[in-house]
Amino acid sequence: MAIRSFSHQTKTINRLFTTTTLSSRSPNPKLISLHFLKPFSSQSQPSPAPPSTQLINDISRILSDYRSPRHDIVSALTPFSPAITTDLVEQVLKRCNNLGFSAHRFFLWAKNLPNFVHSKDSYHILIDILGRSKQFPLIWDFLGEIKDSQSCEISSEIFWVIFNGYSRANLPSDAIRAFNNMVDYGIKPSVNDLDQLLYVLCKRRHVREAQLFFDKIKHEYNPSVKSYSILVRGWGYIGESKEAQKVFDEMLVRGCCVDVHAYNSILESLCKGGNVEEAYRLFRGMRSKGLEPDAFTYSIFIHAACNANDVHSAFRVLDRMKRYNLVPNVFTYNAIINRLCKNDKIDEAYQLLDEMLEREVKPDVWSYNAILAFHCNRLEVNMATKLVSRMDQDSCDPDRHTYNMLLKMLIRVGRFDRVTAQWEKLESNGFHPSASTYAVMVHGLCRKKGKLEDACRYFEMMVDDGIPPYSSTCELLRNKIIGLGFPEQVDILADKMERSTSCTIQDLSSIMRGNRKDIKLTKEEDSSEESDY
Repeated sequence: MAIRSFSHQTKTINRLFTTTTLSSRSPNPKLISLHFLKPFSSQSQPSPAPPSTQLINDISRILSDYRSPRHDIVSALTPFSPAITTDLVEQVLKRCNNLGFSAHRFFLWAKNLPNFVHSKDSYHILIDILGRSKQFPLIWDFLGEIKDSQSCEISSEIFWVIFNGYSRANLPSDAIRAFNNMVDYGIKPSVNDLDQLLYVLCKRRHVREAQLFFDKIKHEYNPSVKSYSILVRGWGYIGESKEAQKVFDEMLVRGCCVDVHAYNSILESLCKGGNVEEAYRLFRGMRSKGLEPDAFTYSIFIHAACNANDVHSAFRVLDRMKRYNLVPNVFTYNAIINRLCKNDKIDEAYQLLDEMLEREVKPDVWSYNAILAFHCNRLEVNMATKLVSRMDQDSCDPDRHTYNMLLKMLIRVGRFDRVTAQWEKLESNGFHPSASTYAVMVHGLCRKKGKLEDACRYFEMMVDDGIPPYSSTCELLRNKIIGLGFPEQVDILADKMERSTSCTIQDLSSIMRGNRKDIKLTKEEDSSEESDY
């Protein structure tokens, strides 16, 4: 498939809404937050008051510390038996969604407590956790137990979670097999189930497998316009606009009632495939079919303009939206802000941030982080700290990336007084530093002359908090200490790690002692978040 050049896209987008007189009708200025097709909800919101945060933290710490089958997690959990409630179990499972094995053991332990019954949501959450951890044999054993004991209704929503787990693990054929296995658990798959399967497959870029399965079984169902729209958007997601067009044309031939969302799917697919001119042609024909473009329709062309590095055309489309009282969502604004920052147009980025607030579109943390990255990359300390203060004023909570960028910059410029103040502030704000934030501190301080003692102090804080450090953090600190001639300090840190209640930290002590070959880390222990530092 030929991809149009960015310059060609720019010319096409630049013509957008300047060569055609649009209808004067003003559609409902409803915010459209559709990024992909919205996933189906599989969990209801808990109604009871949340349990103690400290209790959740304590039990979650046990699940983190006792990850191995050889660990006696039952003895560690037993003192908490009187405090266990269904809501507490749900909150702990949500907190420990990357700890498949220990979460499963916790679930089984709670199930055996006298007079305790798990909620339906707990079953769904655990299946999602096991899928995230790729513990699929455990999932099917678990479903078999549920079926035999009838402890929970096996519904379509449970299988939606399984579809998502397999798709996330890049096992599309297994996701399809799970769909076919629904009948074994007394569920006759519906079009909604098919749509959910197609959605998660396309979301994870398994579009070809989704299309092949759809073509095989579409005559057994009555596919909806949503079914086709999912596939159209899926093909566009991987840049195959010609395939997207084929599916869209089939939808028309089958006489489906094509709505605005279906048109948005093909427009987005064409733009992602570089065929902006064809997308514009379809856009111009929407009103003749009785379809009024919505905010998401216009945002498609804004994203295309930003991807083509054509901010001028993006603002043209934005101005056209204002004329018809259409409000872009936060993702659309963020696309422009991000492009402005990359093009060093920081003043315009701030103006757009102000406009969002004026139009009652609440900026999210990514809106601020794009601008913060600009300041931090240029070591503009005052501007960066002012922006973080503005986030507080605008009631936007900083996230891990916010703090990591700010701390990394402050260390680079040697403003250690502000580093300390910022660290104290994040703790007072209730932010719990993760391994990546500690890594920013340890790695940054190791690179600064005379700051090795501080690096060791933050490393010890991480160990005390029961947070397993990255293996690269252990190696860097060890090499730095030995390089400066303090091997006894390595032994002190390794001894401290061996005394930790976290079995993972105990294992990592081998790296601190220089024996990396003695330890094999899992992905959940050696996270990709290392890129933050």
